[in-house]
Amino acid sequence: MTKPSGRQPARTRKTSGPRTGPKTSRAAQRAGTREQIRIAAFEHFSTIGFDETTTQAIAQRAGVAAGTVFLHASDKADLLFLVMHDRLEAMMARVFETLPDAPLLERLLHVFRGVFAMYAEHPKMGAAFVRVLPGASGPNAQRTNTLTFGFLHRLGLLVSDAQARGEVASDLNPTACAQNIFGLYFMTLLGWLSGHYTLETALDPMLRSSLELQIRGFRPSQ
Repeated sequence: MTKPSGRQPARTRKTSGPRTGPKTSRAAQRAGTREQIRIAAFEHFSTIGFDETTTQAIAQRAGVAAGTVFLHASDKADLLFLVMHDRLEAMMARVFETLPDAPLLERLLHVFRGVFAMYAEHPKMGAAFVRVLPGASGPNAQRTNTLTFGFLHRLGLLVSDAQARGEVASDLNPTACAQNIFGLYFMTLLGWLSGHYTLETALDPMLRSSLELQIRGFRPSQ
C-alpha cells in the first residue's frame, strides 16, 4: 500500500452543451415579427387594396416600427410577395398531393383549378401580384421565383409521366413542354384577372381548349 501524496485529485470541469438559448430566442422572435407583418400586410392588401396601402399602415397594424418592416421586405411590392409565397406554397402542396389518375389534360386542369381557386379568394390582391411580378427582385420575390420554378418542374414531371404512358412523344423535352403549358395558363389567368371573362369561362372553355390544342401537338406521330 502506498502512502497518500496529499495532493487533491484534479476536478473535472462540467461542460454544458452548445449555448443556443439566446440565439433560438432571437430567431423565434424574428419569425414571430415576420408573421405579424405578413398577417398585417395580408389584411391590408385583401381589404383596402395594394395601391391604397402604405408600409406605414402595415407597420402600425403589425405593432412594429416602420423600419422593422424593411428588415423583412425590401418594399411594398416585396411585402405582397411575402403574403403570396405562403399561399402559393400551400396551394401547390394541395393540388399535387391530390392528383387524379387520369390523362395529362385532366391532371393539368386539376392543378390549374386549384391555382385559380386560390386567386379567386382575393382576386384584386392576385391582380396586383401579377402586375408587380415582372422584374421584382426583393428577397421575398426571389423566394417566390424559386417556388415558380419548382412549379414548372412539377409540370415537367407530369409531362414525363404522360410520356411513359405514351400520351406525349418521347423525343420532346418535358421542361420545354412545361413552359408552353405555363404560358397558356398564365395568359388565361391574366385574361380572367383583367375581367375579360368569368372564372368558369376561364377554366372551360378557354384554358381547357388551349391545353387540348397544345397536347395534340405533343402526341407521338402516327
